[in-house]
Amino acid sequence: MRTLDADDAHNAVVGGGFFAAGGGGWEHHGELMGSLAVSVGQPSLTTADELSPDTWVATVTAIGAPAAKTWEIQPLDYVRALQRLIDAVDVPIGAVMTAQNGYSTTLNGWIQSAVLGIPVLDAAGDVRAHPTGKLGSMGLTTREGYQAIQSVAGGNRALHGYFEAVVRGSVVTCDDVLRDISVRTGGFIAAARNPLELSWVRKHAALGSISLALDLGARMRAATDGGPDAVIESVCEFTGAVVLASGPISHGEPLRTQGGWDHGSFVVDGNEISYLNEFLAVTAAGERRATYPDTIALISRDTRRALAVKDVVEGMPVAVLAAPAAGLPLSTSACDVVALREVEQITGVELVRYLPEEFRR
Repeated sequence: MRTLDADDAHNAVVGGGFFAAGGGGWEHHGELMGSLAVSVGQPSLTTADELSPDTWVATVTAIGAPAAKTWEIQPLDYVRALQRLIDAVDVPIGAVMTAQNGYSTTLNGWIQSAVLGIPVLDAAGDVRAHPTGKLGSMGLTTREGYQAIQSVAGGNRALHGYFEAVVRGSVVTCDDVLRDISVRTGGFIAAARNPLELSWVRKHAALGSISLALDLGARMRAATDGGPDAVIESVCEFTGAVVLASGPISHGEPLRTQGGWDHGSFVVDGNEISYLNEFLAVTAAGERRATYPDTIALISRDTRRALAVKDVVEGMPVAVLAAPAAGLPLSTSACDVVALREVEQITGVELVRYLPEEFRR
């Protein structure tokens, strides 16, 4: 078991920013959550092999659209959401894990670990960030007889007041209800959900995802003084990513926040990068060059960091990178055709067609 420290927190934000794929929370929120967690306690990171086989694992995350203007999550909202889940279930929660990597989502569970003493499992529902809870649910959309239990806490106090809820039902219905709640409470809300047996997590999660983000973040930080090309090279060497395009960025479809998601696309040197919260596909001259669950990221040549959708400014110089999914930890839910079809319906971007046959679940 590894005690997480301030250096780990910085690495998590930087490395998680690449796996954020344009979403995955917010850099400033990740820095806040990381610094707070290592200040108030000693968050710990554990591997599946270090846990008892009878351990139950809950996913901790946040739900909403990163570009929403009125979102509010206070650090203890994450703790409260987990406490509500613990009170609602009849199994002991022995570890928590994040639904995805990201600028702040790689640090999901750290404040809960620091306050409640529950370790963070080195795993994720998806090695990269994704737009729907179903894509991080580790195969639960088709697990016969499974009843989802999900809780949320938080909201914009000034506009809507503090909000809590616990819901039970199918994963699909619960995810839809909680996304609607996120919209009604300001745009984002802290969540804890879906206790699972460690054996299920071993089979269906992207194991080792947190260590991967920490190691990548350390490499990116070490390369920063060498300039943007050194940072890009460090990412490509570590993740297997390739540079698909470079140049000034422009808007294709303008960003709009609707239904709890950020919708739109960017264009770089003739390559269209479509997104729903996170980057889903890169297409050029009718040719698909990368598709979720590949990790697609924009690296700013000015800041030498991965760019979030909400921070893109017309004309800024960027590099478009894509790391093939086959070379990274792959979860069951990242290849969930049920979940992917929903995203296709929302965006009109084809995904399942480009999913390798050996990935389909």
